Amino acid sequence: MVRHYKHIIAVAVVITACSAPIFAQPESIEELRARAEQGEADAQRSLGFMYTTGRGVPADDAEAVRWYELAAEQGDVVAQYNLAVMYATGRGVGEDAVEAARLYRLAAEQGDAVAQYSLGSMYQNGRGVEQNDVEAVQWYRLAAEQGQSDAQFLLGYMYAEGRGVTQNGPEALRWYQLAAEQGDTIAQAVLGVMYDEGLGILEDDVTAYMWYTLAAEAGNESAVNNRQDLQNEMTLLEIQEATRLASQWNAAHPRD
Repeated sequence: MVRHYKHIIAVAVVITACSAPIFAQPESIEELRARAEQGEADAQRSLGFMYTTGRGVPADDAEAVRWYELAAEQGDVVAQYNLAVMYATGRGVGEDAVEAARLYRLAAEQGDAVAQYSLGSMYQNGRGVEQNDVEAVQWYRLAAEQGQSDAQFLLGYMYAEGRGVTQNGPEALRWYQLAAEQGDTIAQAVLGVMYDEGLGILEDDVTAYMWYTLAAEAGNESAVNNRQDLQNEMTLLEIQEATRLASQWNAAHPRD
């Protein structure tokens, strides 16, 4: 029986790089503003975040953009990333995917894993840059090697589909597994399908059921449906073993 694989993937590949800005807790607003006005990049970035969220000041996206820009021009990597998010989402500034991609690149080239993932997503989707799967893979890999779970998942997808790289089932499995072990429920659901259907790996109903269970417990509907279909083909002992493995995995990986 063909499981809900295409639906899981369709949901996953529309992941976009518009995460929330990053923040470090500052001192008092008066001290922070004084340092920002003196040109200190970390204070400018933190003040920008406060205007983004309305923490200690009235929320004002345009004012947030102004402070992020000042810090980003000084090479502050977090400000570059945060400003990219503002341009990508049109917060406090006109939506501009080209500028967002430029800023993601500045942060990515400084080694920021989330920016690397975000830039990879821009290349994969052809947003703000010319669509280029090879470039997407390059940036996903850099982020994935730093442990960024979204990048690990999408690198797995690129290997599974042969996009930007030669199709390679074992490599796809490896990156999906790394993302799944960090609690990525879509990766868990996809691993369930791979073990269930024997996609690039030996078919293993018990392991498939375990991954489906983990994803289903987090609310993944495709995993719920796939687990129910698979359950009808398994023995009671197999189901009990898979349930035990899922419980064991949960004990070793408590959710936030």
